[in-house]
Amino acid sequence: MINDALARLSGTQSAGQAITSTAISDYAFDTRSPTNVSGGTTTSQMRDLGEGDDLFVTLTVGTTFTAGGAATLTPTVELSDDLSGTNTVVIGTFGTIAKASLTAGTNFVARINPRLGALGTTYRYLIVRYTVATGPMTAGTIFADIVT
Repeated sequence: MINDALARLSGTQSAGQAITSTAISDYAFDTRSPTNVSGGTTTSQMRDLGEGDDLFVTLTVGTTFTAGGAATLTPTVELSDDLSGTNTVVIGTFGTIAKASLTAGTNFVARINPRLGALGTTYRYLIVRYTVATGPMTAGTIFADIVT
C-alpha cells in the first residue's frame, strides 16, 4: 500500500477529522484540476488516480468514537459534481460500522471503481461521506486516504 499526502481526504498529518454527525471529508480529490489542497498539502501538479489500476480508500480511526447510544457510522466513497457533495454517485462503501468497532488504530478498506472516466464528465471531486445513525457521536476522529 502506498500513501500519498496529496491523496488524503480526511485529517491532516497530525490530527484526524472529527466526526460527530453526518459530514463529508475535509478534502476532496479534484480529478480535473492541477491545483489541489489535500491533507494540508498543496500542489499545482496535475494528478492521475491511476484509472484502470486497483484503487482503495483506507480509513484509520485516530481517536476512539463515543456516543450516548448505539451509534453507527456508514462511510461511502463518492464522486461529486461540486465540493459540497450535493449531486453524487457512490463508487465504494465500507458498510455500516458499529460504534464499538471504531477504536483508535482500527483500519477499514474499501475498493473503489477503477473506471472513473466511464462515469463521464459530470463528476469531478472524489469525497468520503460519513453518515452517522442513532447518533450523534460525542467524540471520534478519522483519517481517510486514497491508496493503491
